[in-house]
Amino acid sequence: MPTNKRKGIYLLPNLLTTPGLFSGFYAVVMSMNNHFEAAAIAIFVAMIFDGLDGRVARITNTQSDFGAEYDSMADMVSFGMAPALVAYNFGLAELGKIGWLAAFVYVAGAALRLARFNTQIGTADNRFFQGLASPAAAALVAGMVWVGIDYEVDGNEFGLVVALVTGASGLLMVSNFKYNSFKELDWHGKVPFVAILVVMLIFIVVATAPSLVLFIVFLLYAIAGPVNTFRTVDNVTLEDVVGEAEGDADFDESASNTDKSASSTEEEIDTDKKEKKE
Repeated sequence: MPTNKRKGIYLLPNLLTTPGLFSGFYAVVMSMNNHFEAAAIAIFVAMIFDGLDGRVARITNTQSDFGAEYDSMADMVSFGMAPALVAYNFGLAELGKIGWLAAFVYVAGAALRLARFNTQIGTADNRFFQGLASPAAAALVAGMVWVGIDYEVDGNEFGLVVALVTGASGLLMVSNFKYNSFKELDWHGKVPFVAILVVMLIFIVVATAPSLVLFIVFLLYAIAGPVNTFRTVDNVTLEDVVGEAEGDADFDESASNTDKSASSTEEEIDTDKKEKKE
């Protein structure tokens, strides 16, 4: 008798994705109650779970299509909707149309960034991200809000700055600027003893002023993409900034299909020539 394959989902990686989703939802609720520090921290907590679920799935060999889709939906909430609404409640509400448009630019950028990333799995260069990754963009916005609260800055008084950072983060996500993914680092290899001391020093620096340090780190990372592009590319074109780049999955697929059809046509011509000669 044929045995039916047991249906279900892997528990462990999805157990890590769910707290990330909850953290994003919690950030929205806290911002609605004007608890912006808790909202910003919740977004950073979501980043931690987002980094863990994929690695745990690979280590335990529990990857699945369901897990990938669930993770993408959770990312849209935690790194798409949550940062935009936190920024809106913090300093964009009194700007009127400009405020909610800046928030929407961020949300749309996150959605497009995640969709493009999902179509490039297996084809893109793992060493780089095409456009600012949504967790990094969320960290930039959340860090800005966290710094404002720590230094008692009224977000409504600096609404235009909040709108600029939020809108720019959304645009960077859909750009073609290359950002280092740090995936080529060998986490399994041995390191000198001094490396442990450096890690301890980093933790100490972050602990002294976590909001300011994290905001500066992700601000520099966001700026690194455009700087590296204009520094390494001699003649920067529009495709180097935004649009359909060479690494686009859909572009590669269509090009591949064109090459296959062209190759097939050439083979048919060669076959006809051989038959005529015979």
